[in-house]
Amino acid sequence: MNKKQKKMLVRIVVAALLLAAAKLLRTGGWAETALYAASYITIGYDILHKALRGIINRQVFDENFLMAVATVGAIALAVYEKTYDFAEAVSVMLFYQIGELFQSYAVGKSRRNISALMDIRPDYANMEKDGSLEQVDPEQVPTGSVIVVQPGEKVPIDGEVIEGTSSLDTAALTGESQPRDVEQGDEIISGCINLTGVLKVRTTKPFGESTVSRILELMENSSSHKSRSENFISKFARVYTPAVCFSALALAVLPPVISLIMGAPALWEVWIYRALTFLVISCPCALVISIPLSFFAGLGGASREGVLIKGSNYLEALSRTGIVVFDKTGTLTRGVFEVSEIHHSIIPEEKLIELAALAECASSHPISKSLQRAYGREIDRDRVTDIQEISGNGVIARVDGAEVAAGNGRLMDRLGIEYLECHSPGTIIHIAIDGKYAGHVVISDVEKPTSKAAIAELRRIGVKKTVMLTGDIGRVAEQMAKKLGIDQYHSDLLPADKVAEVEKLLKETGGREKLAFVGDGINDAPVLSRADIGIAMGAMGSDAAIEAADVVLMDDDPMKIAKAIKISRKCIGIVWQNIVFALAIKALCLILGALGIANMWAAIFADVGVMVLAVLNAMRALYVHRL
Repeated sequence: MNKKQKKMLVRIVVAALLLAAAKLLRTGGWAETALYAASYITIGYDILHKALRGIINRQVFDENFLMAVATVGAIALAVYEKTYDFAEAVSVMLFYQIGELFQSYAVGKSRRNISALMDIRPDYANMEKDGSLEQVDPEQVPTGSVIVVQPGEKVPIDGEVIEGTSSLDTAALTGESQPRDVEQGDEIISGCINLTGVLKVRTTKPFGESTVSRILELMENSSSHKSRSENFISKFARVYTPAVCFSALALAVLPPVISLIMGAPALWEVWIYRALTFLVISCPCALVISIPLSFFAGLGGASREGVLIKGSNYLEALSRTGIVVFDKTGTLTRGVFEVSEIHHSIIPEEKLIELAALAECASSHPISKSLQRAYGREIDRDRVTDIQEISGNGVIARVDGAEVAAGNGRLMDRLGIEYLECHSPGTIIHIAIDGKYAGHVVISDVEKPTSKAAIAELRRIGVKKTVMLTGDIGRVAEQMAKKLGIDQYHSDLLPADKVAEVEKLLKETGGREKLAFVGDGINDAPVLSRADIGIAMGAMGSDAAIEAADVVLMDDDPMKIAKAIKISRKCIGIVWQNIVFALAIKALCLILGALGIANMWAAIFADVGVMVLAVLNAMRALYVHRL
């Protein structure tokens, strides 16, 4: 409980004691009135101040105005009737403030779940200087610098381990409790905690572009993206509040006036009391507070599971997902390619691999990396000139003065070079030297351990169709689709072709359900932007993909896609439960209040009681671990 909440708790206790003393005293004199007044001012001065400020600023109709009018009216009515029993007025304000304290605590708990993410922000980075370690601001560390991460410290900036072995705690990022072992040559991301050995890390990004900075930026901006439900409630409250105020005024004035016209007693005090009860009942706190809180809790619960959702509008859209479209490499597969076969080489196989690796040396594509690993030696970039990368085709470069082309069949067709087809499963890299075909290399990828289970889980939770889009040849795509149980696949696609395929699928949905695209590469950014929901594999995904996506999976596990959808559906279910519950109770109590059946105590339940129950229900959105 924070300082502000503790102060409010003290006010509630003091006001309750003063109210109890007034009720016990029962003298009916100035002492009792003074106790009631002290209790009312203690518990309600801030509400009265906010209501007055709203009137001055011409923003009259809010819950503070409703509470002020209802309680001041109840006091005036007690004076008019000469009962001088102000217990109801004080009780309404007291219970309202108890409800406010409760929701403040609930919002704080939800915010702390997201704020726990902020603990991943490192305070410093260790840099060696004159044989000792100096702590510097991570933002001041240039890219390419060597930093030292000691046991128990957070990794401050993304980088590559150049010395040492250790285990990393990635729970704050991925939600997984299993430590990850790293050694020389491994890439590590900021925000992890070093558990065992000392690591020397060469930074690969500035702090502002590192994983931890991107996560914090995503979470800080998530509340600015409101869902349709939240926007509806905001608009509803703006119309609803003045409507009930004028309805209460009509209830206080019209029946007595009509009675006078008909020659009957006006009974002003009865109708004014009913109007005041009507005002207390009508306060829209349960909706205004619980709906945003439900989404906030859902975002916090998802982040704790390693699923970062950029806003409640995307959380709401996820709940309506009917089609999930996947990129293949790095999404459903590990993206760790290995050279498995070499066919029809007219030069020694080692030389063919060497030329292909050198030609591909400027590319960061997994296939290029696999050729470089197969080469097994340090790449001499001075041997390579005139590198030309042709998107979706391959690479042309000069290696030791010879023109080397390495790519798929489309590249060979583009260059007018006859090539030999390969029937082995995998990605085929055809290689030509000075315009003559020199052979091809077969590179194979393997699916991630959870990919097949992820597809099955999506089907189990009601996703109607799964689709795979890939630049691989049809044979490789077909084999992978069958193995994983994917409903439909499209192969030999360029980045623009993937967008076109997504456009076709979007037309099929007709807006009835949402299409989610899952990818990780830089060439997936256009598709991620075009889909209803873009989901990026965040831990190893490219910056462009993460920037374009609406949801980021921190541990690259396809199973988290179904998890994200289940979290969103639970959250939306809670939102609608609160909407229906609050409106139904309000409507019933408003009718009973207008008829004089419900008194001020029923009004307190309809306002504060419903709000507390709705907030309790909203907090369930935090607990998503077992979904």
